[in-house]
Formats: sequence, structure tokens, C-alpha cells
Amino acid sequence: MPTHGEKRVLPYTAEQMYDLVADVGRYPEFLPWNSAARVRRITPQPDGRDLMDADLVISFKVFRERFASRVWLDKEGQRIDTEYLDGPFKYLKSHWIFHPHPDGCEVEFFVDFEFKSAILQKVIGLVFNEAMHRIVAAFETRASALYTPQGQTPLA
Repeated sequence: MPTHGEKRVLPYTAEQMYDLVADVGRYPEFLPWNSAARVRRITPQPDGRDLMDADLVISFKVFRERFASRVWLDKEGQRIDTEYLDGPFKYLKSHWIFHPHPDGCEVEFFVDFEFKSAILQKVIGLVFNEAMHRIVAAFETRASALYTPQGQTPLA
């Protein structure tokens, strides 16, 4: 149903952007509509990736929903894939891919989901594109608060 894909070149390293997105427990500090996050466990996998099970609470107007997801963290491949486990969705899949770029890092984000509730689906449908842009922008703003852009000297 709703899908959103976006690519941006940001003046930070792929490693910095990967670390920022992988830090799910800190999402409530900067992501709109994310009122709580809990990392239940992180399990190293034989292939070098880590498997994270996490819960997020999304609050939007009168709606407050918790959902559980399984997150595949591939630090070496600079990729994060999320699959839905439990909550208000029929399904949810997303990924972040971080590519080194001469100006820093190309960040690729994609999400595809559908809510179980037709009412919630209609409400989100009205603001979906704006919401996705705000979420990606929130990561960009957070990166600017945490990191010095490539090629610039940190202020003393």
C-alpha cells in the first residue's frame, strides 16, 4: 500500500549515518511521533550481522500504537533492514542503505506498509508523504547535531 523511497546525500560518513539509524533506543529523542522505544535484545549472527528485536510506540493525534520489529544490522555492508513482528500493521518492511559519496554519504531509505485498521490507514494516507519527509529530515537534523560535516573542522 503506501510506499516511500528517498535518497539524500549528506555531509557525514556512511559509518556515522549507519550508527545514527541503528541506535533505535534513542529514537524518541528526535523522531516525530515516536514516544517510546525499547530494544529487547541484540543477537550476533554467524554471518556477521546483528539481529535486533525492538518495540516502538508511535503516537499520532488520538492514536497510540506499539509495534514490534526485527532489525537486521549489517555494519560491514552499511545496511539496515526492518521486518514487522507484531502490532497495528498488516505488514511493514523498510531498509536504510548507506553509500560512501564524495560529498559524504548517500542515504537511501525505503518503507512499505499497510495498517490493519482501515481508519488508521485513511488517516495516515492523508499525511503520509509529509510524514515520511519529516522522519527522514529528523535523522538529518539529528546528524547535524551529533556530527561535524566532512571536510569541516570541529569548533573548539
